[in-house]
Amino acid sequence: MSGRSRSSRRSPTARLGRSFGLLAILGVVLVLAGIVGLIYVGVATLTTMLLFGWLLLIGGLVGLVHAVQSRGSSYFWLAVIVAALNIAAGVVVLRLPDATAAALTMFAALLFLTGGLFRLAGAVVVRGPQFGWTLLQGVIGILLGVLVLGNWPQSSLYVIGCFFSLELLFDGLGLLAMGIGGRRVVGMVEDSRVA
Repeated sequence: MSGRSRSSRRSPTARLGRSFGLLAILGVVLVLAGIVGLIYVGVATLTTMLLFGWLLLIGGLVGLVHAVQSRGSSYFWLAVIVAALNIAAGVVVLRLPDATAAALTMFAALLFLTGGLFRLAGAVVVRGPQFGWTLLQGVIGILLGVLVLGNWPQSSLYVIGCFFSLELLFDGLGLLAMGIGGRRVVGMVEDSRVA
């Protein structure tokens, strides 16, 4: 009761400032996780594959329960098939994380290549106001695809972990900046109210 009355006495700006502080703390945790992942890229790849497998498996089980609950509907069999595919994919990923990492790395490399080629061709054909940036994106995409494919399947040991860790790092930096910036804005609002 005392905790509730204490939180109800706080001003909305104080609660907002606290929320931005928690957002900044989450950003620090994500940044640290990204740095650790970049140091131990192989472990990050394996962890990512296991997490992906468990997500597929749990999502498939939840989808199956949902399909059974809606067995009178017109999409029952579709829901059962999708749930079964998710469960099967989750089992495969959990049993063969190395092979899954190799397949996903090949897929990522092909996406880089095709995306780079399309950007390159689009930049040359359209020649819009962002010509230079689109051309550069296309070249970088092709280079990434060639680099990953040139060392495949060995690159599958570190590519996915590296990408996942970089994503954690940049998301964490974004949340950290948002939390710190938000606290500053809330502080300026409180200062202007006091003045």
